[in-house]
Amino acid sequence: MNQIITIGREFGSGGRELGKRLSELLGYAYYDREIVRAIARRSELAESYVDMVLENGVCAYYPITVANTFSAAYDPLSMMSGSIYAAQTEILKELAGKSDCVIVGRCADHVLADFHPLRIFVYASRERKLARCREKDQGEWVSDRELERRIRAVDKARSQYYRACTGCVWGDKANYDLCINTSGVELKPLAAALAALARSVRGSEG
Repeated sequence: MNQIITIGREFGSGGRELGKRLSELLGYAYYDREIVRAIARRSELAESYVDMVLENGVCAYYPITVANTFSAAYDPLSMMSGSIYAAQTEILKELAGKSDCVIVGRCADHVLADFHPLRIFVYASRERKLARCREKDQGEWVSDRELERRIRAVDKARSQYYRACTGCVWGDKANYDLCINTSGVELKPLAAALAALARSVRGSEG
């Protein structure tokens, strides 16, 4: 079976960069924004709309209560969101079946449970997340208060989406194999350590 590594992450924690570095070290396929584009093509919806649903948790009633809630089952927005989640699930399973890979976000840890992925969650302190966001948006000046509001909004949306689509709590250590605080850690050596861990896990399974 292919080795699948999933990475859930708080906004500004460096989870995306960590996933990219890890995939390069292992020689694995890397999937992030590619999944959004694939969903858009398959569902024939605008990529911007698909992105909004996946990042902002529009699927408030899918799939947890859609079977039990008459109004939600026939609400166009809920049904559209449900079709996006269904397309995401199908695509994730196809990608996992193709090759070893690292997948960032997209509820992949839950969707791909049957593939027994190495499930990682990345988080960081307020100060570190603010600093990383500042590094990323060098050309955009905003106050720390505004930037912190943005971070909280993104994390809240990710948490709501994860809960709506999986029934589980986003960031709960019970849902992951490894939770990493990147506050005082350089990502490059951390990626190397995780690559060594992944190889060790794969060796023990073989």
